[in-house]
Amino acid sequence: MNGNQEVFRRIEKKYIVDEPTYEKLIKKLDGHFVRDRYYKSTICNIYYDTPSHQLVRSSIEKPVYKEKLRVRSYGVPNDEDMVFVELKKKYKGVVYKRRVEMTLAQSRDFFAGRDIPHRNPQIENELKYFLKFYENIAPAMYLSYDRLAYCGAEDPSLRLTFDTHILYREEQKELDKGIWGKELLPAGVRVMEIKIPNAMPLWLSAILDELEIYPASFSKYGTAYLNEFSEKIHKGKVISCA
Repeated sequence: MNGNQEVFRRIEKKYIVDEPTYEKLIKKLDGHFVRDRYYKSTICNIYYDTPSHQLVRSSIEKPVYKEKLRVRSYGVPNDEDMVFVELKKKYKGVVYKRRVEMTLAQSRDFFAGRDIPHRNPQIENELKYFLKFYENIAPAMYLSYDRLAYCGAEDPSLRLTFDTHILYREEQKELDKGIWGKELLPAGVRVMEIKIPNAMPLWLSAILDELEIYPASFSKYGTAYLNEFSEKIHKGKVISCA
């Protein structure tokens, strides 16, 4: 991960792997991947959405084009720590991510419509347009996870990540409120992502086929939202209007 990179274009493939499969895969990948500079981290996110959860509901329907807005930190930040405000778009399987770095305190000012010192005016203007387009958009969910990150030994643009201990909550949707929430997946289950600029290397496809690891349509925010929605229905907190 390049901490200073602001614009990304890549193809992202997700997989769900259990612990035995993970152990076999890591052995097979030895020599092909090396630990990333930021090998081990805890990533914390606040996902933004409309009051009707328009963004996540649209994403769940798997449209050709979808977009999301989040604020990301590495660990629990204080007001002076840097965070990333990220706009992520996906079109026909290709992911485009644009982000700008600012302090946590500046991010609050930014979302409140107050001026902040410019770091990338173009991306900041895109974010402002997004906020204006989706009226009343606001923090909708906190989501964090522990990540192990690798990059290709010969091609550093090839990236591989494993996420575990995925936690989510709909209350106290602020990054500085600590790492806690409901577990999204059973213990020992990892979300694996392969991030590539173009086509997947043949040797990597062969390893995945050998271990019978197949792509899975999975969204952390989408799954967490559905879990919460199902729980509210079960408790009778959701009213359906004919």
